[in-house]
Amino acid sequence: MWQPILTRNIHLPNSEKITTYFDHGGYQAVRKALTMKPDEVIDLVKRSRLRGRGGAGFPTGLKWSFVPKGDDIVRYLAVNTDEGEPGTFKDRAIVERDPHQIIEGVIIAAYAIRAQRAFVYIRGEFFLGIKRWIKAIADAYQYGLLGKNILNSGFSLDISVHRGAGAYICGEETAMLESLEGKRGEPRLKPPYPVQVGLWGQPTVVQNVETLVNVPHIILNGAEWYASIGTEKSSGPKIFCISGHVNRPGIYELPLGTPLRTIIDEYAGGVRHGHTIKAIIPGGVSTNLVLPQHLDVPMSFEGLEAIGTQLGTGGIIVMDDTTDMVEVARRTVAFFAHESCSGCVPCRIGGYRLLESLTRFTSSAASPTDLENLQRLAQGINGITFCPMGTGMANPVHSLLQQFPDEFRAHMRAH
Repeated sequence: MWQPILTRNIHLPNSEKITTYFDHGGYQAVRKALTMKPDEVIDLVKRSRLRGRGGAGFPTGLKWSFVPKGDDIVRYLAVNTDEGEPGTFKDRAIVERDPHQIIEGVIIAAYAIRAQRAFVYIRGEFFLGIKRWIKAIADAYQYGLLGKNILNSGFSLDISVHRGAGAYICGEETAMLESLEGKRGEPRLKPPYPVQVGLWGQPTVVQNVETLVNVPHIILNGAEWYASIGTEKSSGPKIFCISGHVNRPGIYELPLGTPLRTIIDEYAGGVRHGHTIKAIIPGGVSTNLVLPQHLDVPMSFEGLEAIGTQLGTGGIIVMDDTTDMVEVARRTVAFFAHESCSGCVPCRIGGYRLLESLTRFTSSAASPTDLENLQRLAQGINGITFCPMGTGMANPVHSLLQQFPDEFRAHMRAH
């Protein structure tokens, strides 16, 4: 039976308090990491094969190794707690219930890249999470775990919290950096990447909350231990968010590579009584659908890529046989069209043209021309927008048109 690692503290009484974290081994990894050289920490994370949990899955240790070295360089660490992907709520749970585990990961990551300043970017609607972040940081200062000369190691780190205004686009790392600088949240052209030119033109590592909470466990237990969990290309545990038509929605931590069927049936309690699965969104609404014949797919980066979709954030949304897939497409596009930063024409205009066509389908006013326009728009937007958001909007529509064409035609027949 799998025993949680990252979420083991979240159901404890007063789990957000620093004393509770101390009682369960908290901040021991920081003490160990500060006796190592920064490059040794980076090498350990590299060998663990930890990949980012924010959606892209880039190797964490490799990202850290790209940060320029030199005593005269100012470096920053930015913690992404924006979490605006529909169907995803893992980071929010950790922030609210175990914030010190994140802070421990932040300290180790900052030490490894030689940064003395870290910024937490959190979605403005997460009121409890904001309070927990601020209190946890204050307590860490009080116990000498933040500030000058942490634990007499010679390393210093300051952390502050920045509230976002609730823009989905600020989950994209460069848009988040723009917002942190006080500008409009719009993505930057890459390259250069943030590890070279980030906040205020300085090297900056942007890391997701779930990624950071893996780091203390790697330091304490070793790279080989961590790499033994999951698969060869997707190591470690993963927090899956399950919602939709299941009996026990929630967050479930399991090794990467766990079959999708196991997650739904054994942990989420299966589909609600009397119904069958029609489709599943495996990693947040910007990922392509999974059909019932793919239920045995391993939930890993490479496993989902092999069937034409992505692990993304691990936000699993289960839809049963009562679901109108055309309405799924409309709601998905409505979200992305509303959240577009409007920085490029394909997303700004194409999103609303997609929404107009889909609205005609759901209101039984569609024609064969609308179907042609829908296909052309979805293909035209894909891959040509300034940031991945436009592709994330077009991909689900294109996938639904391919997998459920009869439902779109049925709406046309109603017309």
